[in-house]
Amino acid sequence: MSDVRYYVHVTNKLYIMRTKTTISISEARKKIFDIAEEVQRPGVYYTFTEKGRPKAVFMSHEEFESWVETLEVMKDFPDLEADIKKAEAEFKKGEYVTLDELLFKQGYVLADKNKKKYAVLCRHPKKGAKRNK
Repeated sequence: MSDVRYYVHVTNKLYIMRTKTTISISEARKKIFDIAEEVQRPGVYYTFTEKGRPKAVFMSHEEFESWVETLEVMKDFPDLEADIKKAEAEFKKGEYVTLDELLFKQGYVLADKNKKKYAVLCRHPKKGAKRNK
């Protein structure tokens, strides 16, 4: 088994990641519950091998969802770090738009909240009150 730490720099934040811990599928089968518990810690994952070749990666569901979300954001905003710097510079100059304006430019139309009136019913039946059938 190999276990080495390295650092990942992502958008001005430093994350400590443990590199993969490599283990054979046969060995993993014996320790699956311990491994499942261990991967719950951030940055911990296992690579399972078969005949010495990587076959699968095992990580927590939370970590997996985080990676999927990160990949989606990177796909939608390929120059995110540059976009953030540009937005910060524009904000300092006073050149910015509100979220409502931005959504409108993107084609989203906000509902007129004044048209519908929402109310909460405050009457509660008293304890022990008989109900009419």
